[in-house]
Amino acid sequence: MEGPGDLEMSRRGLLFGSAATVAMTTVPFAGPAQATNPQATASERPAMPDGTPVMSTLSFTVNGTSHTLRLDTRTTLLDALREHLRLTGTKKGCDHGQCGACTVIVDGRRLNSCLSLAVMHEGGSVTTIEGLGRPGDLHPMQAAFVKHDGYQCGYCTPGQICSAVAVLDEIKAGIPSHVSADLNATPRLSAAELRERMSGNICRCGAYSNIVDAITDVAGRES
Repeated sequence: MEGPGDLEMSRRGLLFGSAATVAMTTVPFAGPAQATNPQATASERPAMPDGTPVMSTLSFTVNGTSHTLRLDTRTTLLDALREHLRLTGTKKGCDHGQCGACTVIVDGRRLNSCLSLAVMHEGGSVTTIEGLGRPGDLHPMQAAFVKHDGYQCGYCTPGQICSAVAVLDEIKAGIPSHVSADLNATPRLSAAELRERMSGNICRCGAYSNIVDAITDVAGRES
């Protein structure tokens, strides 16, 4: 029969063995590309076996100005705007297409720039928050957000405004949402309709009712 000392040692051995097993099974395998730098992000890892990234020349128009950039083909549109063109009004939030902070307008349609590669927009036309208006010459939607307190911390605001501008264009074009599709596919300007169309833009401060008021204000002036 085991004595107290033997029982204590057995418990310690069991706990130690269990901890070692869990540690071994939860540590991810580091492939060859990660071996030299486990902390490297996807954009920092080499694209070719010899470590040379694949580069491409991109020509597009941003806020009415033509630009030509030489980019790694893995560069997102968001990083091209922020890091290469220094248009930092477009914000990097979740970087997974879930918050909408990086929303820009591309060829007339709103887009999460963190989910799209820059090289996909060769010859395209991009509008960021800087292209909508500036201090002293605000876009009506920017002015409405100020008037109705459509922001608090302001981090999501550039994406919210770009999305709101595109939403009104969608409604004018007769593009239905899930809400309007239930109403015989006839787009209507209502709080429910606007909330549905803006649902991809998250405001952690919770200024949603003010955002709806701002969009409604602009829509009323444009109608």
